[in-house]
Formats: sequence, C-alpha cells, structure tokens
Amino acid sequence: MSTWTWILIACGIAYVTKLVGYLLPHAWLEQPRVQRTAAGMTVGLLASLVAVNTFVTVTSLTFDARLAALVAATIALLLRAPFLVVVIVGAATTAGARALAF
Repeated sequence: MSTWTWILIACGIAYVTKLVGYLLPHAWLEQPRVQRTAAGMTVGLLASLVAVNTFVTVTSLTFDARLAALVAATIALLLRAPFLVVVIVGAATTAGARALAF
C-alpha cells in the first residue's frame, strides 16, 4: 500500500471517530468516568507528543538544544508565565543553545 492510501485510511478513521462522538447520547459523555478518561488521554497524548518532538530524530534518540528549550519552557510555566512568553522563552533558548554549539 502506498503512503497516500494509509493517509486516506487514517483520515477515514478520524472522521468516523468524530462522527461517533456526535452520535453518542449526551448523558454518556457526562459520566465522571468518561470525563476523567478523556482528560487523562489528552494529557497523555500531549506528553507523548512533546517527548517525541524533543528527544527523537529520524531514527535515534538525541539530546540537543530542544532539551534546553523544554527545560526553559517548563521553568517559565512553573513561574506562571503567559503562553506566548513560554513559547518565546523556548524559542530563544533553542536559538541560544544552537548558537553556542557552533
């Protein structure tokens, strides 16, 4: 199968999943267990996305300027900085770390 076939299959699965969400009765979605599960999945997916984008290159694990940016952004979040400031701190840290590496 080609890459485009897999992309179309993934799009179809995403569409059907979203459609099923709209068709479920509202009372089912209001249950505390469903809400806890949805919140936990959101946090887990976001954490895995951050980890993969920070530590993985094409075929291996790396520790580079992205790790410094993650640490700086985490500190900014702990200091309750606004989101835009967190992004700027992370980007500036990455730029600084890469500039110092050369």
